[in-house]
Amino acid sequence: MESDTHFKIELLLCRCISIFFVEFQIHFGHDYSRTAWIHSLVDCTTMLCAPLGSLIGNRLSCRIAVILGGFLASTGLVLSSFATSLEYLYLTLGTMTGVGFALCYTPAIAMVGTYFSERKALAYGIAMSGSGIGTFVLAPVVQLLIDHYSWRGALLILGGLVSNLCVCGALLRPVGIKDEGESAPAMAETEKAADGSAPAAALVSSKDRQHSCFCFQSLQEYSFLLMPDFIVLAASFLFLANGCSVPFVYLVPYALSVGVHHQQAAFLMSILGVIDIVGNITFGWLTDQRCLKKYRNVCYMVAVGMEGLCCLFIPLLRSFPLLVPFSVLYGYFDGAYVALIPVVTSDVVGNDYLSSALGVAYFLHAIPYLISPPIGGWLVDQTGSYMSTFFLSGFSLISSSLLLSAAMVIRRCQRTRTYTTNSDPKLDTCQSKHTDCYKASHEESKLTANVLSL
Repeated sequence: MESDTHFKIELLLCRCISIFFVEFQIHFGHDYSRTAWIHSLVDCTTMLCAPLGSLIGNRLSCRIAVILGGFLASTGLVLSSFATSLEYLYLTLGTMTGVGFALCYTPAIAMVGTYFSERKALAYGIAMSGSGIGTFVLAPVVQLLIDHYSWRGALLILGGLVSNLCVCGALLRPVGIKDEGESAPAMAETEKAADGSAPAAALVSSKDRQHSCFCFQSLQEYSFLLMPDFIVLAASFLFLANGCSVPFVYLVPYALSVGVHHQQAAFLMSILGVIDIVGNITFGWLTDQRCLKKYRNVCYMVAVGMEGLCCLFIPLLRSFPLLVPFSVLYGYFDGAYVALIPVVTSDVVGNDYLSSALGVAYFLHAIPYLISPPIGGWLVDQTGSYMSTFFLSGFSLISSSLLLSAAMVIRRCQRTRTYTTNSDPKLDTCQSKHTDCYKASHEESKLTANVLSL
């Protein structure tokens, strides 16, 4: 658990990439929309390749997935320090670093679900709080690195820092060891075939059976895609991802545009990060209580909806003292829903499909993460203000919450209707049975009386 939390501190470095936004824009001389593609590519690639991370974790091991991901992410950051154009950063920082984060993200989250069952929400809250710790610590540190070593030196140092993901991946200990008895017959058949004591056809047939079993298992891993509840949850993830990434990209540029100092703008990200930790842990603890455990979905919807409301009010906040409450509220509800995503997904698909379901869930975040920051930048370029950008983010988050709310209401109405329609025929059947029994007993008593009279 300690290694997983430390891993999150390094992994969620992508939240602090927005601090480089202004530096990239000034150095390369491009508009908001083209510069925003860097951040959107990091988020998109991380989520788009999330199924690849769960596939490697399931087929090989979580250790291998995280170590490989740490190496790719570190290499991408180091190469980004030598960038000569935005297109170069699209490839190194956007794609290579994003793939590295993707290979680390899903296996590490799934490992938490294998360790805990009773207080799963609290465990996920503590593990996911590493993202808030990383945002809180790295936001001012990254700004200081940029001030002292420029953005190139900052990326080079961060590349060495992220290389610690390989160490964290090596510390991921599997829960149990697979039974060796299952592989013994296959090994025996292989040895016999190699010695010539068994026919080669037996070896071919065993390989065919293993291939068919592999294909069947692969199909079974994604059978949850046909669940109606998961389909609705997946649709809500699309709206969620379309809205949640915009504030992390444009909070610092918006603060600078209204006259906030660079260090204060970076400090807003630090506040958001530390409150994110509080949201992770407190919401995880609260939803594990008996009174709220049945209402995890409702808590998740409330957190997402409140986060959307915060985005609707940010254009009215035009000074550092007014932006601090926004960072507090947005950070708290962001931490709350992030901690509940694995829990809500697990409640829908079960623990057996959790790793694959999380891969699909984060895969669905990819396209919105890719297009929402550039769309937000395009709106800033066209309108000259951030109002429409934050409004788009807020309405997307609220739509995600309303979609789940509508699905829950429809489901309850269907259950109530099914209960009422099924209850009356049962009563009628019981009444008819009692009537038939009464008639039969009455006729038998009549026959008995006639026999006695005779």
